This record gives sequence, C-alpha cells and structure tokens, in this order.
Amino acid sequence: MSLQARLDAFKADFEAGKQPYNVPRPVVETMHRATAELIASGAADKALKAGDRAPAFTLNDPEGRLVSSAELLRNGPLVVSFYRGVWCPYCNMELQALEAAKPEFERLGATLVAISPQTAPNSRKSVRQNNLTFPILSDAKGAVAAAFGLRFRLPDDLVELYKGLKNDLPAFNDDPSWTMPMPARYVIAQDGTILYAEINPDYTRRPEPEDMLPALRQAAASRAA
Repeated sequence: MSLQARLDAFKADFEAGKQPYNVPRPVVETMHRATAELIASGAADKALKAGDRAPAFTLNDPEGRLVSSAELLRNGPLVVSFYRGVWCPYCNMELQALEAAKPEFERLGATLVAISPQTAPNSRKSVRQNNLTFPILSDAKGAVAAAFGLRFRLPDDLVELYKGLKNDLPAFNDDPSWTMPMPARYVIAQDGTILYAEINPDYTRRPEPEDMLPALRQAAASRAA
C-alpha cells in the first residue's frame, strides 16, 4: 500500500470518529478550517523550492550530538524531511515509509535525516515508536524550519482546540510560540542546491518516498560525470 493510501485510510477512520479515536465532528471541522486557511494564505508558495540554495544547519540528535548538513553533504546528497512531531500520526506513517525507502536512498549515495521542533526525549520516542535508523534532529524554536520558509503559527481556534485535547505543544517543543513547520521533503545536492521540494500545507498529504528518486539519480549522475 502506498504512503498516501495509508494516510487516507487513517484519515477516513479518524474523521468518522471510529474507535479508538471518537473524535467529535466540531474538532474535525476546526482542523479542516485551519488547513484551508493555511493553504489559502499562500505560505507554501514562500517556502524554498527546487533551484534555491538550502540553508546550512547544525542540530542536535536525540543524544545531544551535533549533526551538520555541511558534513553530511560531503558524503553525497541529502534527503531532509520536516515533520510536526511524534504526536502526529501522519508524520509517523511518513517516517516509517522513509525508513523502508532508506536502502534505496543509500544505494544512490544519499543520507536521510528528519527534522522536527520537538525536544530530544520526544525525538527518542520517534525513533523507538517507528523503528528508525536515521537521525532525528531537534530544531529548537523552529529556526531551521523558518530558514526554509516552513514555520507558521497555529490559528487561535486550533490553539484552543489543542489545549482542550491536552496536546500541549509549548511543553512538547519547549517553545511557547505555538508554531510548527509545514511538512516538507527536500533533496539537496552536494553544492547546496535544492533538487526536489515538496511542501504540504495540508498535513494529511505527503509525497511518496519514490518521488525523490529521479532527483537522487540526477545527483548520482552528476557525481559520476
């Protein structure tokens, strides 16, 4: 089953209020409205795209080790996934799909990392829960997401909804701002040029891992030339 098919199946059950979710319809409507407003805002159009230069970053992994994009790019192209946090089931399914595709990325010489604003303990939970073997990096206060043009503030009605659901993002991220990144996927060439970009203001929509393979093959061909 494709990643998007899995996401669609989960969304259908979640929004229908099936067990174990039992989500009231007003909650679903608030989420829909917030997503529609983010799409209409054009925020995704302002994010970095293919052909732009990716900002360099250095972030901590869950064990406190510094991971530098510049060092990773010395070894080959970089696949970067920005996600909201381990509390987001859509993000977890995406991470699992990326883990399954990781051997193909590595065959093409690429390194895979994921970035979220969550704290290190929550990143460790991401690794455990999804059986990941690639680095999960903590973008404290969302500085790297902002540099890529992905960071946005949740609307007030969604903030109130999250508070009611005990989804305390300020505690989860150690950041009082109620901001998060739009989910996004990038392939970055060794010279820092973005070869592939997919930004999803609708967090229930994610590209397939295979969608990045043409860009990775292009990067591999450039290295061989």
